[in-house]
Amino acid sequence: MRLNKYISHNTTYSRREADRLIEQGLVKVGQKIVKEPYYDVKQNDKVFVKGRLIKPKVDYTVIVYNKPKGELVSKKDPRGRKTIYDTLPKKFAHFIPVGRLDFASEGLLLLTDSPKVARALMEGDIPRVYNVKIRGEVTPQIEEAMREGLEVEDARAGGHEKSSITSMQFAPFFAYRIDKSAPTYSKLKVALTEGKNREIRRFFAHFGKDVLNLKRVEYGWIKLNALPTGKIRYLSKKEYAKLKEYLKEFYDKNSPKHKSQKRDD
Repeated sequence: MRLNKYISHNTTYSRREADRLIEQGLVKVGQKIVKEPYYDVKQNDKVFVKGRLIKPKVDYTVIVYNKPKGELVSKKDPRGRKTIYDTLPKKFAHFIPVGRLDFASEGLLLLTDSPKVARALMEGDIPRVYNVKIRGEVTPQIEEAMREGLEVEDARAGGHEKSSITSMQFAPFFAYRIDKSAPTYSKLKVALTEGKNREIRRFFAHFGKDVLNLKRVEYGWIKLNALPTGKIRYLSKKEYAKLKEYLKEFYDKNSPKHKSQKRDD
């Protein structure tokens, strides 16, 4: 692992701060000062920052961020729009977002310092729960599509104007509840087990319904609850325990040995 990445991964320093510390001669590998950020840290190397030994992390960290509308889930934006990393404390600059929430959406966003954890949470069939407000009423056709699924050849409506996705297969919703249905607007709670690009906006756009508000409130067993907008929290011990169980199940199921046994069957 590169030295600057090693420091940022195992401390509260950001990658940029690690670069500065290295350049200032404040980092040693063993007894030698190293001023090269891309120095390859070996497994048995001892790294010191300002004379203090860095202890490699054995575990991982996951945080919950209540993303406000008007922030991109991206490191930077060519158009200069605000990103989540402009709001998050610097010590989370290297954290990986678990999936996406688009610019106009809000709510629960998970971030982690472990690519392994991020992959399992994104690729697994964990229900994601959203509060949705649409213009107009929920028609029988919409309910049928939520129950049965839907294949749309032209799914550009509701998507980003520069998106290359034109068609989309919508799986049946994992669950849904209609809290209000009226000619003016409707409110629903929906749960999906996929994370396709602007899936909910494209789904309702197919029926000519604009999504007025979209907020993710749950990701599996992790809930947003009363976390204020723009704030973060760490997972609780109970949430970490469930995550540990889930990770074991996910990687056991996706191990080469398991897949080989499935093929043999």
